[in-house]
Amino acid sequence: MFRFVTRLFLASALFGAQAAWAGDTDLPDDPLGDPTKPPEPTVKQEKEALENDKSAAVQLPDEQQKRRIIQTFQRKTFLKLNRYELSPHVGFVTNDPFINRYLLGVAFAYHFTEILGLEVAGTFSPNLGDADRKAITKQIIDDNGVTPDISKIQLYAEGNLEFSPIYGKIALGNERIIGFDIFGVFGTGAVNTLDDLEALQKTEDPEAQATQNQWHPSLNYGGGVRVELSPSFALRLEGRGLSYIEVIESKTLEMKNNFTLMASASLFFPGMD
Repeated sequence: MFRFVTRLFLASALFGAQAAWAGDTDLPDDPLGDPTKPPEPTVKQEKEALENDKSAAVQLPDEQQKRRIIQTFQRKTFLKLNRYELSPHVGFVTNDPFINRYLLGVAFAYHFTEILGLEVAGTFSPNLGDADRKAITKQIIDDNGVTPDISKIQLYAEGNLEFSPIYGKIALGNERIIGFDIFGVFGTGAVNTLDDLEALQKTEDPEAQATQNQWHPSLNYGGGVRVELSPSFALRLEGRGLSYIEVIESKTLEMKNNFTLMASASLFFPGMD
C-alpha cells in the first residue's frame, strides 16, 4: 500500500513538472478553481492570437480587455495656425487719477504658428469734455483752484508680436469642451494726446496751444486670456500697458504709463481644414 501511494505521488509530480516546462498551461492561483468563471487562455494561446491577429478567437477576461485599451490623441477642435483673427474691442484706462478714458478699437492678427503671431491695432478714445473729468478733478479745479496736468489719449496705433505659450481645456458637463490659451504681447506704436488747456488755465497761452495736440512714439506690452467657443469664434480679456513721453507746456518732459483693460470678440478665418 505504501509503495502504491509513493508511486502515485511521484507520477503526479512528474506530470505537473513536464506540463509547466512545456508551457502548455498556466498553474491557477486557486487549485480548486471557480466553476462559474470561464477558463483563462494559456500563454501559448495568447501569443498565437497576437501573432495571427485572431484575438476574436481568444475570449479574454474583462480585466485583461480593459488593460489592452490604448487611449489615443484626439483632433484639436480649435487651431490658430495660418489663420487670421479680427478682434473688435472695448476698454478703459484704469490708472488715470483725473479723467475717465473709454476705448473703442479693432485689432487684426495673423498667426503663423500656434504660438506666435503678428498683430496691428487701432484704438480711439472719444472726447467727452467735462464728462471725462472725475469727481476729484472737479473738486480740485473748482474748490481748490489747483491746475492738474490733464492729457487725454485720443487715439493710438500699434504693432505687436503675440506669444501664446500656455494652452488648456475646460470640460462643461460630459460633452462640451472649451479650449483657452494665455498670451502675451509686446511691440511699439504711436499715440495722439490732447492737453486740457482749460484745466491748466492756459487757454490763451500760445506755447501751450502749440503743444496741445501731440504725437508720441509708444511702447506696448501686456497679456490676457483667449477662450475659444467654436472653431471660428473666441472671447478675449486682456490688460495692456501704454508708455510714452509727453511734452508739457513746451518745456517739461513727463513719462506716461497708462494701463488699459480691454474685452474683445475674435473672428477667425479661413475655416479649419
